[in-house]
Amino acid sequence: MGRAFEYRKARKMKRWGNMARVFTKLGKEIEIAVKAGGPDPSANTRLRVLIQNAKAENMPKDNIERAIKRAVSKDTADYKEMVYEGYGPYGIAVVVETATDNTTRTVANVRSYFNKCGGSLGTSGSLSFLFDHKCVFKFKAPDELDLEELELEMIDFGVDELFSDEEGNIQIYGSFESYGAIQKYLEDNNLEIVSGEFVRIPTDSKEVTPEQRESINKLIEKLEDDDDVTNVFTNMKDKEE
Repeated sequence: MGRAFEYRKARKMKRWGNMARVFTKLGKEIEIAVKAGGPDPSANTRLRVLIQNAKAENMPKDNIERAIKRAVSKDTADYKEMVYEGYGPYGIAVVVETATDNTTRTVANVRSYFNKCGGSLGTSGSLSFLFDHKCVFKFKAPDELDLEELELEMIDFGVDELFSDEEGNIQIYGSFESYGAIQKYLEDNNLEIVSGEFVRIPTDSKEVTPEQRESINKLIEKLEDDDDVTNVFTNMKDKEE
């Protein structure tokens, strides 16, 4: 499960290419977290992890501080997190997460991408049963870490899977609801968090031909190029799965 998602995310970041666009998306998430829990990272658990996420993507410190300042300013836009669901070409399920200050604009854009690529936008919640909503953390592995022992200990905190990645970091997958408990465990045990986020993992992936994959990727690229879109998830089976 986790390894397959890692490939999808790596491919997505490569497609984005433009770091300015990545920073814009991260900035919106930081602003939302500040408005929800305040500008002090020590008192805002979600903000603490988002700052780590930004650092992991090499987002400059000045950009992070500006995003926090914008969030506390009364003159800035109020972003809402909206989720759109639909079917892309060849019946591939697509879930689109957005952060927007204009839902009318965003839904119109998302619908047009689906229509232009041979898909259709569905109703909210219509495809949620096809995905497991999970949280995923990455932290730096300390010396002499016993992965099996750690995994057994963290089962009580909602952890489903734990493994070492190619960079030597440890990745943890858990239930959506266990985000706070896992974060607290890592921080209480002085394990350095590199990143933490929410993902949607398909319960069953669909096989596609190379030609079909190309058509589906056109829709994914259009969606991910939109500044309001923060994440795109599908149940298309990856080549490396």
